[in-house]
Amino acid sequence: MAIVINLDVELARAKIGVGELADAIGITPANISVLKNGRAKAVRFTTLDAICRTLGCQPGDILTWVPDEEAG
Repeated sequence: MAIVINLDVELARAKIGVGELADAIGITPANISVLKNGRAKAVRFTTLDAICRTLGCQPGDILTWVPDEEAG
């Protein structure tokens, strides 16, 4: 499975840092970093909703599926 996380792109677009996003959505900066760096095994819909509300984006702006042969 090759899910690409584009959270860093959306953070840059919104000019928001990891700490500011974490404060806005009520989770730790460490958990935002885990998601941003593609190490998360899951993401709650409530967290995804809060991220999208804060950054003004769609879930597809953050999560993208890439076929395995294109991922590496």
